[in-house]
Amino acid sequence: MKLDPQTDLKLERVIHVPRPLVWACWTTPEHILQFFVPRPHKVLACDIDLRVGGRFNTLFEVDGNEMRNEGVWLEIIPQQKLVFTDSYSEGWKPAAEPFLTAILLLEDEGADSTRYTAIARHRTPEAREMHEQMGFFSGWGVVVDQLEDYARSLPLDKG
Repeated sequence: MKLDPQTDLKLERVIHVPRPLVWACWTTPEHILQFFVPRPHKVLACDIDLRVGGRFNTLFEVDGNEMRNEGVWLEIIPQQKLVFTDSYSEGWKPAAEPFLTAILLLEDEGADSTRYTAIARHRTPEAREMHEQMGFFSGWGVVVDQLEDYARSLPLDKG
């Protein structure tokens, strides 16, 4: 996948969790609640309709304030790729102030590990720069750590 350094940010890591379990964590609301934002912030609610055009809505608590994020899935390749955006909400309703399109790529890396690639695509270089300054690498890195810790606590067949 060709990235544009002016508008894209990329985080890539190998995590010691089998890919089916990572997929389950990313596609199940109960699991999203456990890792999706850096602690001490938290996800209060998550609603997923896992189909292209389906909703991916979350409600966060950040510093005592509730923040709603509504989005849709743009591409789904089971066990391999998720693409979602906040540019639209369900029913293809355009967002007033879209921020990003996110791409999550999952590949096997050995028997029980996953190459985890997260890409954040922005509309402008200024939005990309703002996201980097907000802590993209540290924040999304913490989320990957939380995901790995949480997923390792789950039995593979119950992901």
